[in-house]
Amino acid sequence: MTPAKLPHHTIEGAPAAPPLLLGSSVGTSTALWDAVAPELSTTHRVVRWDLPGHGKSPADLIGPGATVADLAALVLALADSLGIDRFAYAGVSLGGAVGLHLAAHHPERVESLAVICSSAHFGGSARWEERAALVRREGLADLARSAPDRWFTPGFTVPRLVDDHRGTDPDAYAACCDALAAYDIRESLAAITAPTLVIAGREDPATPPAHAREIADAVPGASLTELAGASHLAPAERPEAVVAALRTHLTGAAASGTAVRRAVLGDAHVDRAQGNTTPFTARFQDFISRYAWGEIWTDPTLAHRERSMITMTALVAHGHYDELAMHVRAARRNGLTPEEIGAVLLQTAVYCGVPAANSAFAVAQRVLAEE
Repeated sequence: MTPAKLPHHTIEGAPAAPPLLLGSSVGTSTALWDAVAPELSTTHRVVRWDLPGHGKSPADLIGPGATVADLAALVLALADSLGIDRFAYAGVSLGGAVGLHLAAHHPERVESLAVICSSAHFGGSARWEERAALVRREGLADLARSAPDRWFTPGFTVPRLVDDHRGTDPDAYAACCDALAAYDIRESLAAITAPTLVIAGREDPATPPAHAREIADAVPGASLTELAGASHLAPAERPEAVVAALRTHLTGAAASGTAVRRAVLGDAHVDRAQGNTTPFTARFQDFISRYAWGEIWTDPTLAHRERSMITMTALVAHGHYDELAMHVRAARRNGLTPEEIGAVLLQTAVYCGVPAANSAFAVAQRVLAEE
């Protein structure tokens, strides 16, 4: 499916930051993330998208008989239009179901997954078929009036979200109900490889914690967080707790990268770099921990000793001799002998130039002598 039109979306955060896509529940809009997205945009390029006929999305993006796969195709088309290949994804309810489908059927696109107040199935088809018929027949007024009881704990509400429910296109809402009726991904959960966080609201009547536990038990390595004082729309009711859980989940790659960085460069160097981090440089430090060390150096295709040889060559080619000294020490940690380091630098004399290699030998000789 290649939609001619795309869902409405908003973008926050630096263009070069790692992308995070946020999907909302049926009956709500991107406003569901109003208290969460700005916080996450300090470290991510946050893309919120509206379901068809919700918020500002065109209603005719889907029709009767729609499936979660159709909605997932809309998300992929949106990501493609923004030049986003791999992304982190977090979604609530139907938005979470879309995330599960993406992670199960398009694993090459999903970097990490957070499933919030959602389910691997939504209680069978009958209730959703009945709701779809009701909405097509009578509109959304009655459902909007009862929305706070389904969405929030007693005494709490977000009028903006209730207004969004009331303003949703009935045909598109009914088509989303069709998607919920047909959805059951339980047999595919074990195939999900993306790091997965499942968040449940302890007082959620729509997708109770048992549904979240079912997902967490089936997805390999998934973690589960249950939020007290939260019902079905946890990002609106408990935004601070949702932000904290997502931050911990999304920085998992950075934590892994930091461990590799320490193994290659040594604790003293990493401690010094972290100790010198300022608010101005914090995002850069996070960037290199996640990408350079959390993705490239952890890729098992090449061994660390091979990566050391490539890195030294590149540093010589660009004249980065301060960095070269650090990576000569790293090469020794990664098992290269002085003779092998010398052979790498001799190779650079051929392809990077004799003056560059001469400077590189001087740096390496000093570092090796210090050992």
